[in-house]
Amino acid sequence: MKNINVNVEHVTRVEGHGNIVVNVKEGKIEECKWEVVEAPRFFEAFVRGRTYLEVSHITSRICGICSIGHTLCSLQATEAALGVKISEQTRLLRRILIQGENLQSHVLHSYFLAAPDFVGAPSVFPLVKTHPEVVVRALRMKKLANDLCDVFGGRTVHPITPTVNGFTKLPEINEIKGIRKRLVDASPDLEATLALFQTLQIPPFERETEYISLKSKEEYALYDGVIASTDAGTTPVANYRNWTNEYLVPHSTAKYAKNVRDSYMVGALARFNNNHDQLSPRAKEAAAALGLKTPCYNPFMNTVVQVVEAVHAVDESIRLIDEVLDKGLKEEDRRILLKAGKGVGAVDVPRGILFHDYTYDKNGICREANCIIPTNQNHANIQKDMEALLPQILNQPQDEIRLKLEMLVRAYDPCISCSTHLLKVKFV
Repeated sequence: MKNINVNVEHVTRVEGHGNIVVNVKEGKIEECKWEVVEAPRFFEAFVRGRTYLEVSHITSRICGICSIGHTLCSLQATEAALGVKISEQTRLLRRILIQGENLQSHVLHSYFLAAPDFVGAPSVFPLVKTHPEVVVRALRMKKLANDLCDVFGGRTVHPITPTVNGFTKLPEINEIKGIRKRLVDASPDLEATLALFQTLQIPPFERETEYISLKSKEEYALYDGVIASTDAGTTPVANYRNWTNEYLVPHSTAKYAKNVRDSYMVGALARFNNNHDQLSPRAKEAAAALGLKTPCYNPFMNTVVQVVEAVHAVDESIRLIDEVLDKGLKEEDRRILLKAGKGVGAVDVPRGILFHDYTYDKNGICREANCIIPTNQNHANIQKDMEALLPQILNQPQDEIRLKLEMLVRAYDPCISCSTHLLKVKFV
């Protein structure tokens, strides 16, 4: 029967401001909260009164990591509202672009944000001296992903070439061939990454919950599809409000969400539970090597799934690039007829399913907008996981309890304000 009094401030490696508040007195848990204290950012208000060509460039700034996903989701919503049907070439190029972003983000999180926890390092910087080859490998993989996005999006982040009904500039064929060769040559780095993560000890914690992601008959869904739930089947993207059910809680400036249960999870683990059969053959082998089986109810395994998805991203990018090279690229007519309308877009960005919803007037001016970010959908599930995990680790030393709770939050790869700030852990 013990009291726990631990205060940890300015814990980095999460994006945004979040607090863990836990009070344990005489062995009794009196308080266990995941608090989000980030100020609202008002992007939905920023786009009101803007033209249909401006909205995606504004909303891409919601996030510096998932900027491509926000761009593509925004374009989807605008095109749905205006009745635009994109070409197969445009869809193909966008699918490559979102694979590049997944690889970008997963390398960043798995190597730089999550991995230090497993080797007792406060950040990646001490690993530069102790594990230089690992850091160099991570940087090399990150640069490959960055360059892939640069070729197909015109810039590493906040892409500038994707636009309504097409691309303002098509990628150069010689650049595409160069990226393809580098993707093929990345196999040793992928194999070394798998070998590394096979050595890490993942906390043995499970809590069954609902998992929601996109799902498509064509592929392991990232760019488009229907909304899929492990509990509730599937529903069209336009029905997203009935499944997200956002609500307010007094201890968080971010909304929570729920569907069938009190909470649900989005992100790599949700995609794996819903779509694992559609992974590339090599990614399926990676999943087996890392001990991943469905259904998986361990949130700490989200980072492990990100490694599997990195393998899939390389394989799928090569496959899609081959399709581009086989078909060739041609300039297309991007002109559209403006009309009033309402449209919803959905893509699965690294941290989970993302929704953009716009209403336009007859002049193509945005009059109303709604965006639901993946991390906001995960907040309630983080809270429920904390409530389930804490009683299981109360017999551990204070520092271990603190670390496990931080690791739990980091496993979700949260993007609270889409920039790296602090996580405040407070035991009273």
